[in-house]
Amino acid sequence: MKLNGLKAPRGAVKARRRVGRGCGSGRGGTAGRGNKGQRCRSGHRIGRGFEGGQMPLQRRMPKRGFLNFNRREFAVVNLGDLSAFDAGAVVDAAALKSAGLIQRLTDPVKVLGDGELGKALTVRAQGFSASARSKIEAAGGKAEVIAPIRHPVKAPAQEG
Repeated sequence: MKLNGLKAPRGAVKARRRVGRGCGSGRGGTAGRGNKGQRCRSGHRIGRGFEGGQMPLQRRMPKRGFLNFNRREFAVVNLGDLSAFDAGAVVDAAALKSAGLIQRLTDPVKVLGDGELGKALTVRAQGFSASARSKIEAAGGKAEVIAPIRHPVKAPAQEG
């Protein structure tokens, strides 16, 4: 059997409806679109949420709040979670990721003071709460604030 000999089984392929081909076809004149109105015109498109001229739902609902699109979302780590590390260890984003405490290395990390820390650790993160910083230093460790992660901006092509 060759590819040019293949044929769909009977009834598998339905003939397309040819509209606007005269009155004898049964789909002539208005071509099945009805008489007048927006839907019978060529290029008609009813926008999403359009309610026929009635005030749409998204405009009738009260608007509340504010979403700051410049917000910084931190990956939050509690102080009690850091007890999994050995004493004297340096805890940074890579160590937290390998321990499964944060999801992405690109997120800035903030350490909160929930829980207790009984060992001296050097914790490097983009942010610390005041209680977390005091608990880390009380345990003999260091809380080092590092610069936020900046994504590299593509430099313009240089002439020459």
